[in-house]
Amino acid sequence: MSRQKTIREPIEIQGKGIHTGCMTTMRFIPAPPKQGYSFCRVDLPGKPIVRALAQNVFDTSRGTSIREGEAIVRTVEHVLAAVLGCDLDNIMIEINSEETPILDGSSAPFTNILQKAGIVEQDAIRIEYNVQKKVYLKDSDKDVEMWLVPDEGYRISTMVDYNSKVLSSQNALLKSISDFNAEFSKARTFVFLSEVEMLLQRKLIQGGDIRNAVVFVDRMLSQDELDHLATVFNQPKVNVLKEGVLNNIELNYPNEPARHKTLDVFGDLCLVGCRFTGHVIANKPGHKTNVEFAKMIQNQIQKTYGIEIA
Repeated sequence: MSRQKTIREPIEIQGKGIHTGCMTTMRFIPAPPKQGYSFCRVDLPGKPIVRALAQNVFDTSRGTSIREGEAIVRTVEHVLAAVLGCDLDNIMIEINSEETPILDGSSAPFTNILQKAGIVEQDAIRIEYNVQKKVYLKDSDKDVEMWLVPDEGYRISTMVDYNSKVLSSQNALLKSISDFNAEFSKARTFVFLSEVEMLLQRKLIQGGDIRNAVVFVDRMLSQDELDHLATVFNQPKVNVLKEGVLNNIELNYPNEPARHKTLDVFGDLCLVGCRFTGHVIANKPGHKTNVEFAKMIQNQIQKTYGIEIA
């Protein structure tokens, strides 16, 4: 049996929130056994705690956001993926605004500082629930299907298909938690150019630029449009690569979008609130269905083992 883990010492990181554009300082703090993952809004009166649980999710538009009472923390999935990728069980994350930093759009910056802080074992046994009954979700409107089937370990298979010339069908397989940091943590968030104006009109991606997302150009652009994008992204100019990626950004992996979707599933399923084993198979997943699936897994574990995850 393995022991629970936390970080050796506090460590912090700063950056803009991708949607709010606010500058955020986030500080990772060692937490005692059995606490799990929590955020603390240190900028609010009383420093309220928001636990990273599926039942606390209130918004899944372009990211996963959680709330307890009046305290909100937005876009938690990349941070949670890094925490689990570093094999941590307990951590308190102090944050001085309502959104986590986007940084380069991946989990790698969080992974790097958590490793720098050091990982230590705690005086408590890690409990891992073996899900023996298949869990299945289908969302016909979004053309999404997700399964959890019994497995000795924890793995995630992801399939995406955007019916686009610049981003065709892709798949990715995370074979184990221990593979996340090396093979998935650097996969960045991505967006289609046709979505950018809509997101800006909705007051989203206020902190977004071409340094923290891969932008796929899914239609031809005039020079005037390229100049407008340069202004939006605060760049001298923008260009389009032949493969349809904006501004000469090289992909970290050939299938980076599929790996990033896997990263999102990995982070969102941390909201189950406990460790579990099984093979997650996700076809065209998104934050909304990831969270719904996390709730279904949580319910299955609670029914099977007669426990309450809260």
